[in-house]
Amino acid sequence: MKRRARRYAWLMGACLVLFGGSLPVYYLFGVGWAVAMCAVAMVLPPIAAIIGNTQDPTDPQDHDAYYGPNAD
Repeated sequence: MKRRARRYAWLMGACLVLFGGSLPVYYLFGVGWAVAMCAVAMVLPPIAAIIGNTQDPTDPQDHDAYYGPNAD
């Protein structure tokens, strides 16, 4: 469970950094780079949700696993 939460937090943190950093990039490099950063930031939350909800078969705390040594 900790690994899933850590991965989710890292991806959402990267999303916030990209979104927040797009304003200085807009002033320094132009609109294209800022829009590209926002586009990547837009795609990261669904990916973070998918990765955050993936079962980990090696985690003994994860009882939702349908495969591996912890399958019920």
